[in-house]
Amino acid sequence: MTSTRSVILVSILAVLALIIQQSVFVIDPTKQAIVLRFGAVEGKPRIEPGIYLRVPFVDEVKRMDRRLLDYEAREFEIIAGDQKRLVVDAFARYRIVDPLLYYQTTLNSEATFRAQLDTIIESAVRREIASVPLVVVLTDQRARLMREITEIVKTQTKTQYGVEVLDVRIKRADLPAANSQAVYNRMRTQREQEARQLRAEGDEESQRIRATADRERVVLLSESRKKAEILRGEGDGQAIKIYADAFGRDPQFFGFYRSMEAYRQALGSGGTTMVLSPDSEFFRYFGSITGEVGSGTTGGSGAPPRR
Repeated sequence: MTSTRSVILVSILAVLALIIQQSVFVIDPTKQAIVLRFGAVEGKPRIEPGIYLRVPFVDEVKRMDRRLLDYEAREFEIIAGDQKRLVVDAFARYRIVDPLLYYQTTLNSEATFRAQLDTIIESAVRREIASVPLVVVLTDQRARLMREITEIVKTQTKTQYGVEVLDVRIKRADLPAANSQAVYNRMRTQREQEARQLRAEGDEESQRIRATADRERVVLLSESRKKAEILRGEGDGQAIKIYADAFGRDPQFFGFYRSMEAYRQALGSGGTTMVLSPDSEFFRYFGSITGEVGSGTTGGSGAPPRR
């Protein structure tokens, strides 16, 4: 009997605990919620964190994130105002500010809302970029363009879905693959043309420098030779003058010196054979041991030398 009462008591306590559990719910700081009673929204959205009451087994709690969320839109192709094609990859940051409107339009389905956000972002980006040339997207003017796109998206999502979009940015803006290849080929052709032009200019400059250097070399050599000939002529003239002055003082010594030079050149190398007359002028200094001119080879004190 006691055992039966214990089981009944435990069962009653379990039911009471379940009822109490179903009678309250907790909202943490990262969430917000709405309460549905028989499918209809009951009361205002629960935005602040805390513990709230509900009708057990009747009310249903739908929780939503209240934090700042990120979303990357799908890649799409657009045409800029100057008819240039671009492949754009955008992203957005948003926050749910009206949970009731968000639930009514999306049934608390994140996938449903993001599909709609994708369409809104793509439409806004297409409309704004179609009105400006490509250079605006690729320069610092893009910041102003993105602010305008953010305002357009923010207005639509806040009034239609209860979501505040804080920022929309273009993460990547590239040319399509075919256009990129064509641009690359064109750039390569331009660079090759520039390289050929630079090489041609370099060759022309090289030839000009070589021609100038050769001309300067010829001029320098000519001037050097001219100076050398002048100096050599002046030196020879000065040497002749010195010889003339020196020999003019003693003509006999000059004759003797020139004869000695002739003897050295004629008789200096070995194996030389000369046939001369004994009274030849060549032997005029052989008549005296003192080097004076002899009175004659036949009337001298001895026979003339012979080699």
